[in-house]
Amino acid sequence: MPEKPLLYFLCTGNSCRSQMAEGWARKLSGGTVTVYSAGIETHGLNPRAVATMKEAGVDISGHTSDLIDPEILNAADYVITLCGDANDRCPVTPPHVRRLHWGFEDPAKAVGTDQDIDNKFREVRDAIRDRVNQFLSELEQRIE
Repeated sequence: MPEKPLLYFLCTGNSCRSQMAEGWARKLSGGTVTVYSAGIETHGLNPRAVATMKEAGVDISGHTSDLIDPEILNAADYVITLCGDANDRCPVTPPHVRRLHWGFEDPAKAVGTDQDIDNKFREVRDAIRDRVNQFLSELEQRIE
């Protein structure tokens, strides 16, 4: 059996979007892929991201906000950036690494009432879920 594809989700601070993507990929793949996330910087795990994912049945509370690891970056099959900053500042990858960019709004920059902000987190969480699910379906078709 071939090795599981390695997905590496990158964002600026590895606090919200990349953490959500990692959580969704782990849950939705059923273990068929290896998944990590990291940031250009570390901003700590955003408590609203944790709470929003928990609402959807995904526990990311044990995740940590990590800097990009060159070994994982170079071993990845797919490096997926979730914000323009990470896409622009991501280190160079070897030719075998497939680079993808999925731009999502940063829910941590949402303004308004607590309900408005929570709703933005949910909107981004669900958009990431849908994109991860689509990607995993496409990946499964490629592997078959």
